[in-house]
Amino acid sequence: MSDPGADAGRLFFELGSRVAETLARLRLARVVRVGCSARRAVWSDHRTTLYEYLPDAPYGGAARRAGGGPTAAARRETRPLLVCFALVTRPYILDLQPDASLVRRLLDAGRSVYLIEWADPDDGDRLRDLNDYLEQGLGGCVRHLLEAHRVAALDLLGVCQGGVLSLCYTALHPKQIANLITLTTAVDFQTPEDLLSKWVRGLDTQLLERIGNVPGELLNSLFLSLMPFRLTQQKYVRLLTGRADQRAVEDFVRMERWIFDSPPQAGVALAQFVRWFYQENRLLRGTLELGGRAVDLRNVRAPLLNLYASADHLVPPAASAVMGRYVGSTDYTACAIDTGHIGMYVSRKARAEIPQRIISWLKARGGNRS
Repeated sequence: MSDPGADAGRLFFELGSRVAETLARLRLARVVRVGCSARRAVWSDHRTTLYEYLPDAPYGGAARRAGGGPTAAARRETRPLLVCFALVTRPYILDLQPDASLVRRLLDAGRSVYLIEWADPDDGDRLRDLNDYLEQGLGGCVRHLLEAHRVAALDLLGVCQGGVLSLCYTALHPKQIANLITLTTAVDFQTPEDLLSKWVRGLDTQLLERIGNVPGELLNSLFLSLMPFRLTQQKYVRLLTGRADQRAVEDFVRMERWIFDSPPQAGVALAQFVRWFYQENRLLRGTLELGGRAVDLRNVRAPLLNLYASADHLVPPAASAVMGRYVGSTDYTACAIDTGHIGMYVSRKARAEIPQRIISWLKARGGNRS
């Protein structure tokens, strides 16, 4: 018969050893690289920078072997694919590491990939509004690419809040967008499951405007507070008590760096987004105006692929699944991925499913220049 006291002692000793080993690996992984693909800036207005990803310079900067991928000439014959990410988080989650990079998968499929990176607002940006982000930021990038590639329309991939901006831009400039892809993008901001919507429903947005720029740490605390046990304590306990090797620990540190690397927000633009979308649900109701122009989702007539997570706590499935009822596209495809919000960017399931869905969907609709 086993001794319960001895068994408990062995388990405690084993757990302590695991924690000590993981802590040692964490110390070694304090500095890890994020953003694995080479890129170059091709346009900027000092508030927004447009980056082109370089297909012949993968992780580490070494040149791709001859014959390893589509030629430069072949890439020039495809429409550019522009990625519009959220304002409230950093876009390098899409290119976090070589085996978890949506960007690399798109490049390897022969796409010309560009990404918008929003500059952190300074004191001069405290009055910058949503229409400026839309027309000068996103619009400036679109206009540059249309001219540089000599095409009439490009493909647009909008992610999270960037997906909302992409829907608005496509509604206002439908001829400039050939195909639209939305990832974790809400249309209905007042679904019953939307905890974030409930939290900000009574927020004083006029006070928010007067405050000026909002620190990223404040927003990050709000996001974490929606599911505090899962997003804080639980994941650390799981890491410390599991059997994480050095690679797993480094992956964990990369994710932690992204989660806590929240940029500040221009006060006016943030207040407008909270008031117009979360509090008044204008996009769904058809009452949204930007720059004095009505944003009518029925004007979104481009083929549209809508990818959302079935276990998303920030953009509940119901918030995104209704998109097809409101857009004017007759070529609309929706797909729920069995993961959560962050899982849409880094989970094994998403890595296997999302890039291939985007690639095959675009291919079926023709990626040639138009």
